[in-house]
Amino acid sequence: MERQRGFTLLEMMVVVAIIAILAGILIPNFTRARAQAQTAACIGNMKTIATALELYYTDKQTYPAATTATIEGSFMANAMNGYLSIIPRDPAATSNTYYLLTTVSAADNGGVAGYTIWCPGSHDPATLQNIAPGTTNTHVRYDNKSGFAASATQGS
Repeated sequence: MERQRGFTLLEMMVVVAIIAILAGILIPNFTRARAQAQTAACIGNMKTIATALELYYTDKQTYPAATTATIEGSFMANAMNGYLSIIPRDPAATSNTYYLLTTVSAADNGGVAGYTIWCPGSHDPATLQNIAPGTTNTHVRYDNKSGFAASATQGS
């Protein structure tokens, strides 16, 4: 009678331990990569909005009327019709949230007309190190005068 060969309990425990170690290394890296992708998409979307605002300014010599509302359908239909075909969504925010926009006249901004766009989503501060080294803030802000910055709240 031949003896059947199989894996011993010790061999199975070693394999399970190796898989657990690999999972412990890989899962945080995948999570970090996802957070970095969300921040990169947010910054890219904000650049798209900024480009549309600059095109609008080039044609009309002014930015759209100041608003603290979200960039939504009415804003798109009235002010940005022809400049921004779709409303970018923030991948780090809950659904149905958009980027916030305010505009300032040249008289209120030291002779330079401007605008500020805020990202409503919360980002991992580690993913914002490219725009604000050492930050603990979680929101991204862009204005045409000073560029990208990290802020503690979406309106600051």
